[in-house]
Amino acid sequence: CFDCGQNFHGAVMVALGWAEWKTYLGRSDRDRNRCQAMEVLGTTLRESRPKEAVPVLEANLALTRRFWSQDEDLILSAQANVANCLTVPGLRDKARQDEALVLRR
Repeated sequence: CFDCGQNFHGAVMVALGWAEWKTYLGRSDRDRNRCQAMEVLGTTLRESRPKEAVPVLEANLALTRRFWSQDEDLILSAQANVANCLTVPGLRDKARQDEALVLRR
């Protein structure tokens, strides 16, 4: 909060995530601000609606790998966001399936 200094949370945090995403949505996939807005949306959704966050965070990871493949820290951060989301009960089966696909490659 700009007045009291507390962190935003809950519905307000999700609304801010959506607002940031809508601000940069029209930009190119290569635009770093657009990619960062997608990451913010995914991480804000992770707290309250993890099933909705997974495809957003996976798309962010795919864009990061495609356009910033040389930035290992950025890719690791995007992977960690997906992994943290998949630790939510009910999404662990998807995590196991994804892990099996990676191991087969």
